Amino acid sequence: MDMPKKYFLPLSPGSSNIDRRQFLAASGIATAGVLATGCQTTQPQKIVKSKTDKVRLAGIGVGGKGWVDIGGCASAGAEIVALCDIDEQSLTRAKAKFPKAKLYRDYREMLATIDGIDGVTISTPDHHHAPAALRAIRRGFATFVQKPLTHSIAEARLLTEAARAKGVATLMGNQGHSGNDVRKFCELIWAGAIGPVRECHMWTNRPVWPQGIDRPEGEDPVPDWLNWDGFLGPAPWRPYVGPRNAKKTGKGAYHPFNWRGWWDYGTGALGDMACHIMDPARWALKLGDPISVEAKTDKVNEETGPNWSIITYQFPERDNMPPVKVVWYDGGKKPSNELLGLAKNVESPDNGSLFIGEGGKMTCETYGGKPTFTPDSKVKSFPTPEPTLERSPGHYQEFIEAIQGKRLGNSAHFDYSGPFTEMVLLGNLAVRTQRKVEWNPDRLNANNMDVSHLVEKSYREGWEV
Repeated sequence: MDMPKKYFLPLSPGSSNIDRRQFLAASGIATAGVLATGCQTTQPQKIVKSKTDKVRLAGIGVGGKGWVDIGGCASAGAEIVALCDIDEQSLTRAKAKFPKAKLYRDYREMLATIDGIDGVTISTPDHHHAPAALRAIRRGFATFVQKPLTHSIAEARLLTEAARAKGVATLMGNQGHSGNDVRKFCELIWAGAIGPVRECHMWTNRPVWPQGIDRPEGEDPVPDWLNWDGFLGPAPWRPYVGPRNAKKTGKGAYHPFNWRGWWDYGTGALGDMACHIMDPARWALKLGDPISVEAKTDKVNEETGPNWSIITYQFPERDNMPPVKVVWYDGGKKPSNELLGLAKNVESPDNGSLFIGEGGKMTCETYGGKPTFTPDSKVKSFPTPEPTLERSPGHYQEFIEAIQGKRLGNSAHFDYSGPFTEMVLLGNLAVRTQRKVEWNPDRLNANNMDVSHLVEKSYREGWEV
């Protein structure tokens, strides 16, 4: 089944979704046309300026990374006026820090009824990102969403266009994009430090949670502090399974951490880390849509991501840059020491990137930091280029200033992070199909097979987007 060209997506067979066109009409959003998914726009989408100098935010998901996100926004000057989580323990902790905040256990209720706020932070498991964000955008709230922006490719396209059409300030939580390391790295590449780049390799030590496993048997009592139905949200119902190993106390089969490996809730090692590690390549090499993606993995099952994968993206010529091959490694796989220019007995870092240009080779850290010429690089040094990119005031400050209507180019707003998330999640299509995916971005489908069942998704009744 092909997706309508340059438009939103049809319903999955048997789903209870409202039609996307109905959603747009009900929300007062006009279609904005398909996103040009090449290089990043130099300015964010036009945003509606906050009516007050003091930015008032609500936090959805306030444990773990959510705790960091609401704290970061508060430190950047925001007032936290509402908190929502399905975990009573996390809510209690957050309430102690923000005693004036109103508490919610269901973001649907919060976003349907709350007034007097400028925006929300969404720091939940991946499968809640789009349902929460679209509800916020409908209300005209500025929207911060943790990486990856969405759980599916279709949701990324939908979220990007809805945010642009509604005119709300947005940001994805890949904090490295707000750092100056990646800006300096881009400037090195653009200045020709290693010449035109033909190949890039990037790797991570994730997953650090269980993958390559089947669904656990049995059912455990749901703790009284946990809203299990709220955790499942748009995903299919399944029983709660708590910690059954004394060494993993507090870490159940799914909540609060291991959801990342399950396809129902997370996007595996690729979704967790590629929005960080791929960002220097995405930005510096002006990557848009790949021509094809293919993957090698260990055994595949329908429940979780594999224990390891090697995913190869092929990108065409773009903006006077040559075609480039980008290879992703996880689960302990890495590019060879020979490729990295290292001696056989040298251990390469747990996370990083290698760029191979016509004039030399260079590595960098997760967020583009410490660019280093490899020992076997033809080029051994290069003068620091003059800055050409606007420097960032900081990740959370970017979001607050965007809400206030201040100029902020080069942030991870949804015009950048939506297409980026589409690109990242294409790798999981190759992992799950075990076939080469010849991608067609206009159709949001492959040219060589039907992957619509993986591109879009169904939602439990009451959680539709």
